[in-house]
Amino acid sequence: MANLWAAEWHEKSRLDGEQKHLIYLGPLPVLFRTRKKCREYIKQQYGYIAKRPDLREEPHGWRMPQAVKVKIELVKDK
Repeated sequence: MANLWAAEWHEKSRLDGEQKHLIYLGPLPVLFRTRKKCREYIKQQYGYIAKRPDLREEPHGWRMPQAVKVKIELVKDK
């Protein structure tokens, strides 16, 4: 079991409601060992959202992704 950090996407609009999901790169979520590294990634990749009121308003409703702690647990199937 490992505790890691992931970037969580947020958007809220009248059309789609509130949406949250982990950000993936290919088939796997983007994971980090520290919150600081995760926040740096978010700022680098998605920092433009904070400067774009048109993306935060309807119809998009984008919000800056947030660093969230995730627990990875490997379970062996029988």
